[in-house]
Amino acid sequence: MSGFDWPSLLRAGVQALGLRPAEFWALTPAELQLMLGEDRGARPMGRARLEELIAAFPDATQEDGA
Repeated sequence: MSGFDWPSLLRAGVQALGLRPAEFWALTPAELQLMLGEDRGARPMGRARLEELIAAFPDATQEDGA
């Protein structure tokens, strides 16, 4: 099993992007992903990064004078 839904990807490439089949098959998966707009915007922050930020910038407490 390749992990790719090739029929759906081919349909998106040919119908949505207007690619010819030969143009579709010449693309790398990363290029196709980019053309389909799947790399737009920043990725959501993961829990590990949130924990890093919490540790680096703890909330001020009343004892801190805040």
